[in-house]
Amino acid sequence: MTVYVDAGKKECLYHTVKAGEIIDFEYQVIDGGHGDLDISFALLDPIGLVIVSDYKKPENMHQHEVQKEGDYRFCFDNSFSMFNRKTVFFELIVEREGDQHHGDDQWKEINELTGLTPDEYYDMKVQDIMDFIGRIRMQLTKARQLQDALRSHEARDRNLAEANFQMVNNWSLVQISAMIGVGLIQVFMLRSIFETHGRMHHLWRKLGI
Repeated sequence: MTVYVDAGKKECLYHTVKAGEIIDFEYQVIDGGHGDLDISFALLDPIGLVIVSDYKKPENMHQHEVQKEGDYRFCFDNSFSMFNRKTVFFELIVEREGDQHHGDDQWKEINELTGLTPDEYYDMKVQDIMDFIGRIRMQLTKARQLQDALRSHEARDRNLAEANFQMVNNWSLVQISAMIGVGLIQVFMLRSIFETHGRMHHLWRKLGI
């Protein structure tokens, strides 16, 4: 899990543990805001006695064999920091001593139920996993093909849209140029009509305009 410990604050988590179980706890500060990657940590038993404690460490791991059953407290203390929030990733594993031999009993049960040896059962499970991975690969291939098809359609539509956009711009430029040209010709003709000493005025008089 990941927890956020604000500046000047303390965050505690609780977990119920039975006598004879072993606590494996590991933590690491993965973000210190703009400060150092460190945090204080304490593990307390159900009556509040401190079992282990760390002061301003970036990471650490602890193992403790439980003698008293109850709610154990895991506290991250960032009270020494004035401004920086700390992000802490931690892993908690609780197991009973001797659980590592549980696999032997499990193999016995599998052998009784299926009649397979551990190697045969292992090969069967590996084949199941390979079949499952093969199906996933097939689905991923289909998804990639679909994405490629969609990408080609998108490229075609984009090229068509860009071509239409360019054509509209070109025609707009032609129309604007024509409007400006017609306006300039009209202004020139009007000025030439009212200018009595211009060449165009004499031309208009000859033409009878």
